Amino acid sequence: MSFFKGRETYSVDEKGRVSLPAKMRRSIAPEANDTFVITRGPDDDACIYLYPLDEWKVIEDGLKRLNQYSEQDRFFLRTLLYWADEVTIDRQFRIMIPKSLQEFAGIGRTVLVLGSMDHIELWNPEVFDKYLSKQQQSYAAVAESVMGQARM
Repeated sequence: MSFFKGRETYSVDEKGRVSLPAKMRRSIAPEANDTFVITRGPDDDACIYLYPLDEWKVIEDGLKRLNQYSEQDRFFLRTLLYWADEVTIDRQFRIMIPKSLQEFAGIGRTVLVLGSMDHIELWNPEVFDKYLSKQQQSYAAVAESVMGQARM
């Protein structure tokens, strides 16, 4: 299983390829076979999720449990899978961001690569800054609420 953390800002080349940070590449489980599933993230703020193939299989198991006769479940499945595509790391440790996802996320010549536990998030750096600035609570208040009761 993979566990990604940290962030880097990288260039996107003219073909839509971006390098994966070395520290994140080291976190990719061998079971992923250097393959990812790339799709739109669930936030209203446009970001892209990049799941190593082994982690995506866990997501698929959860998707199979959704009720395809529920309008909400169908909408979620259709949207998630509409954007989903498999990408493979090339010899220069780059992945290709499909043009449709680049446009969706507003990613131009630079991208923020953010480790987020079981997946990597790709953001337009300006959109991510706006996301952070519009949060209603401070990080300290959220940390206390989320982690205050947790027993590690």
